Amino acid sequence: MAQNGEGKDSQNLRHQEVGHKSLLQSDALYQYILETSVYPREPEPMKELRELTAKHPWNIMTTSADEGQFLNMIIKLINAKKTMEIGVYTGYSLLATALALPEDGKILAMDINRENYELGLPVIEKAGVSHKIDFREGPALPVLDELIEDDKNHGSFDFIFVDADKDNYLNYHKRIIELVKVGGLIGYDNTLWNGSVVAPPDAPMRKYVRYYRDFVLELNKALAADPRIEICMLPVGDGITLCRRVS
Repeated sequence: MAQNGEGKDSQNLRHQEVGHKSLLQSDALYQYILETSVYPREPEPMKELRELTAKHPWNIMTTSADEGQFLNMIIKLINAKKTMEIGVYTGYSLLATALALPEDGKILAMDINRENYELGLPVIEKAGVSHKIDFREGPALPVLDELIEDDKNHGSFDFIFVDADKDNYLNYHKRIIELVKVGGLIGYDNTLWNGSVVAPPDAPMRKYVRYYRDFVLELNKALAADPRIEICMLPVGDGITLCRRVS
């Protein structure tokens, strides 16, 4: 977001990359990261899906390319096989995960909008990874509650990525902490929330940023105080907090 005192011309120069959620002060530096590290290694299906999503009117909802690269590497580093994603949109982060998983890996993916998911589905199918995805349309909480009812699901997920309605993040955490294994990871997206987490309460903000800001602040406070996890907040994309379950 433009800082106070910046004119319209300056604002127009910022955030020209679709999905640009970086909090770096220098757009040129972020562009350097993309062009030097991310785009040269971005798998062709992910590039295709990124460019397809760029044409969608809600493209700001997509996972940024640098975060997609980060998720792909995390999945490989922990040798994940069973994962979950809450909030899918067109599936860029989902595809990043699916490409990283082994052939028999599985992703339980949930979103309230199947239409957006089906926009990216042809690309996912062409990439040969759609068999790894179990997509459920609708709210995630009832699905999570159903999973918790069966003891065999407790501690069965290697990695869970949450990028959905921020006002339910704490409700998700209460449930998925039971479902991720000890030593497994949870990733919460948007935990720096456009930088609004350090903005004064009367600072000018877009309505949706202001609405969800308090929920993000509440989540960040709760994660820092939760003895069941180790955490690391990273300024990748719009902020991602990795939680490693330790008990």
